[in-house]
Amino acid sequence: MLIRAIDGLNEFVGRTVAVLALGFAAVIIYDVFMRYALNSPTRWAFDVSKQMFGFYFILLGGYALRHQSHVRVDLLTEHMRPGTRRWVDIAGYLIFFFPFAWIFFRRSWDFAARSWAQGETTYGAVQLPVYPLKAAMCVAAGLLLLQGICEVLKLLLNRTESPHGT
Repeated sequence: MLIRAIDGLNEFVGRTVAVLALGFAAVIIYDVFMRYALNSPTRWAFDVSKQMFGFYFILLGGYALRHQSHVRVDLLTEHMRPGTRRWVDIAGYLIFFFPFAWIFFRRSWDFAARSWAQGETTYGAVQLPVYPLKAAMCVAAGLLLLQGICEVLKLLLNRTESPHGT
């Protein structure tokens, strides 16, 4: 039940954020059209597209982990028996993944809280708020941490379902 809930949450977030790519592309196409076809460049498109890409990139970490899409170096584990490989994977999560994900969560929480309290914005001709993007980092760290817990539970319970199912 918990595994299904976490997988479902990251699946929903991943599919929802993927739609942001359409908006991201639309802003870039609009800016290119305005700049080169009408010789009237926008002042806001670069900053908006940069922030949209930031949301897009950061919020897909849990989704990518759910689908085993992160880079893995399997030189040692590819020749191990499945049972041994499972325990090596669990050890890897405990030694490397969870400390990283926890630090990412704590630091991004502080980072976002400070930015939110200051009402931080970009500087330049158009001042966009930065704190939503920094808050998204914290949410992304939480989603990544949850998905890591889910992956370890799958390994402990020897769940071998396809990562593409829910």
